[in-house]
Amino acid sequence: MSKTVLAIDIGSTKICAIIAQINDDDSIQIIGAGTTKAQGLKKGSITNIELASKSIKTAVSDAKRVAGSDIKKAIVSISGAYTKSLNSNGIVNIPNKEISFKEIERVMQTSLYNANIPNEFEILHALPFNFKVDDQDFIEDPLGMNASRLEVETHIITTQKSNLNNLKKAVRGAGIEVENVILNSYASSIATINSDEKELGVAVIDMGGNTSNITIHIGNSIKYNDFLGVGSNHVTSDLSMALHTPLNIADSVKLSYGSLLTPTNDLIELPIIGDENNTHEVSLEVVHNVIFARVEETLMILSQFIENSGLKDQIGAGVILTGGFAKMEGIRDLAIATFGSMPVRIAKPKEMDGLFDNLRDPEFSTAVGLIMYSASAYTPYEIDVNKKVRHSNEIPFSQTSVDLTQEIDIPIVPAQEESSSSDKIVTLPSKKDKKSDEAGAFSKFWNWATQLF
Repeated sequence: MSKTVLAIDIGSTKICAIIAQINDDDSIQIIGAGTTKAQGLKKGSITNIELASKSIKTAVSDAKRVAGSDIKKAIVSISGAYTKSLNSNGIVNIPNKEISFKEIERVMQTSLYNANIPNEFEILHALPFNFKVDDQDFIEDPLGMNASRLEVETHIITTQKSNLNNLKKAVRGAGIEVENVILNSYASSIATINSDEKELGVAVIDMGGNTSNITIHIGNSIKYNDFLGVGSNHVTSDLSMALHTPLNIADSVKLSYGSLLTPTNDLIELPIIGDENNTHEVSLEVVHNVIFARVEETLMILSQFIENSGLKDQIGAGVILTGGFAKMEGIRDLAIATFGSMPVRIAKPKEMDGLFDNLRDPEFSTAVGLIMYSASAYTPYEIDVNKKVRHSNEIPFSQTSVDLTQEIDIPIVPAQEESSSSDKIVTLPSKKDKKSDEAGAFSKFWNWATQLF
């Protein structure tokens, strides 16, 4: 039976709501979408709950109108702005010598327990990146394996409780209940990475309006994530200051002439900030130099993030750039030069049934990734913001049956006890028969005695 899901990507510059139908085979069909300008947000976090709620409500209402649905629950993205990450590990013994879902859940909870998470922070994701069965390392999925000990290394992403609560409050203000919260760069990576890149190791950089978020995937899971408070709006601010022109004009210049390729010497006429009746001429070379300086600096900082992660040698598939900022002409060539000749590609979200033309764009990677997350979890196992242990092939009944079969198969002795108890049940009726025979003999004696007297 298909289910309807609502995903809300809450970004610094835009809010996008997508409604989709997910079928039993996890195939997705987009049935509605709505986008509006973000208000009440700065650097990805809520600064005015009332304004943010209005923006969310507008986007969701548009999506509902197109889809003809009145869905009340949503999966929501959260910025990496106030997140902190750490790695932790856990170890448990396997009493039945066979690893069930219960043991995997137990070892992941142990790694959370061992992590030193401050009180003011809430867990967003706990993503295991290495399982160890006895002394065997790098196990992809330990379910069903024979072992006496199970270990796990987990990448834990946390966010400030106040930031998370404000986000939930803004969404509730729009009449929507928050079902789950996903890190935006995690959702973007779901929508852009293919299986080969996942296997080889890849860095995904989501470049938005006010923020740039980076996640590094090695194998099935995230091993590193970080955040830079710089986005395409900073280019607009730089242009406004350098060209002495209003912000809205600077933004139009960025969109019309923003390029990192070889500049021309053509002149454009722009209004002067504070005196919009007068204009002045500006060379496109100046525009190019301002944009180039900001983008190069941003990419150099992100390159340093990759260097500091200690995982650069494991990123065989290179770097994926996505988000609205990644659409700037010539950014790929500059990124290749900045990241030390690593492979770089600009990624759009994966194709799916009913995907509107306007959603086939790097800036909608997070929104599409949220829908894909709803279809099936990305990592084989994870603990989400609701403290629920998720499995990539989530079928609760099959998980239960795994546990039950293990309980039945392993202890042979209880089965014998059951048969011995059934023997007792067989002998019980004979005792009852004996009592009934005795009762019958007594009634016969009583009848004879009453007749005699």
